[in-house]
Amino acid sequence: MIGDEGEQIGIMPPFEALKMARSKNLDLVEISPTAQPPVCRIMDYGKYLYQQEKKEREAKKHQKTITVKEVKFRINVDDHDYETKKNHVLRFLDEGDKVKATIFFRGREMTRTGLGRQILERLIKDVQDQSIVEFRPRQEGNTLHAILAPKKSAQEREKEKEKEAKQKAKQEKHEKQLLEKQQQEKKGPEAEKPPAPAAAAAAGAPTPTPQA
Repeated sequence: MIGDEGEQIGIMPPFEALKMARSKNLDLVEISPTAQPPVCRIMDYGKYLYQQEKKEREAKKHQKTITVKEVKFRINVDDHDYETKKNHVLRFLDEGDKVKATIFFRGREMTRTGLGRQILERLIKDVQDQSIVEFRPRQEGNTLHAILAPKKSAQEREKEKEKEAKQKAKQEKHEKQLLEKQQQEKKGPEAEKPPAPAAAAAAGAPTPTPQA
């Protein structure tokens, strides 16, 4: 028998354990039925279930479901289109997804599979800093594909984002302090100027009388 504070109470008859739990307006829960004798604990069972559900929700919130995004290329892709698709690949990798880069050969293009392989090898080289090659270019029928995975884990990416946010906040604070300092320096010389005669008179200062 385990108490509601986690203390060991010892072996006792079920009806006494139940009586003790009810006296505290708590529940008697069997936590290890296969033990000899079975182990029970006094607890607030409703609160326990709520805490377990909360923990599960928090765990799911931090889980990242990895999906495979496909980006299709053509063997006659021009440089602009290639750069656009490469940027899609980089974005997917940065979001933590895997990428399947695919080239589909049509008709006579099957005689130019080497050109397709060159395109995928070029892509692998261009994104090597952000990716790991899970499958190098392989051909299946009239399709050639390679699979890339993010080099950094979701946890590492989160840490990098936090670090960048802190650096940005620090830089903004520094710029703000610098601007305030510049404004104070501009006001300094103006504050040291002697007051004009009209301003002095308005302030009640004696004005010099002309000599005859």
